[in-house]
Amino acid sequence: HTQGGVRSQEGIGTGVVWDSYGHVVTNYHVISKVDKSVLSQATKVLIAGVDGKGVVECNVELAGTDAVHDLAVLRIVGTTDGSAPPLQPIALGRSADLKVGQYSFAIGNTVGLTRTLSAGVISGLNRSIPSPVGTRIYGMVQTDASISAGNSGGPLLDSSARMVALNTATFTRSGTGRGSGVNFALPADLLLDVVPKLIVYGNAMGKL
Repeated sequence: HTQGGVRSQEGIGTGVVWDSYGHVVTNYHVISKVDKSVLSQATKVLIAGVDGKGVVECNVELAGTDAVHDLAVLRIVGTTDGSAPPLQPIALGRSADLKVGQYSFAIGNTVGLTRTLSAGVISGLNRSIPSPVGTRIYGMVQTDASISAGNSGGPLLDSSARMVALNTATFTRSGTGRGSGVNFALPADLLLDVVPKLIVYGNAMGKL
């Protein structure tokens, strides 16, 4: 969908393995159209090994959501073939240390093409974009590394392969649906604050 000229794509996306307990972080808009009562039947997560091989299809349940920050956490509850998923938690960096002009790398399933990487630089910091519920998300990282359909929820990496932000949206030229090279990602420091609350409490308030 497009909101305020910023486009995000539902139904297809990427995620990152957050921890060894099988929590997967992605964008809320990726799973927002799925009926939560049948999410475990309607949603499958494909986990690839570190070498990109040995892809395993996993069953998941919803651990928590934060639509205000366009975040969702899924929990792997098993695999379709009974094997152990190859869980390799993402290495995290600090978005507070980012500088405009440093290299950035976006990984995701671009328009369904798995394990696609695009390169660019950090173009801006502390941007704001509309959230799925119409409020503003502040502190966004801007990059010209390509973010398109399927990249949502994937990692934006620095040169040390640490995730410094979560790919979220791209600014589209009005009436064309084409990206402009102006892309946005949720900062890692925000994830470090919100994701543990979603895992434990199911919400960003940190309360049951």
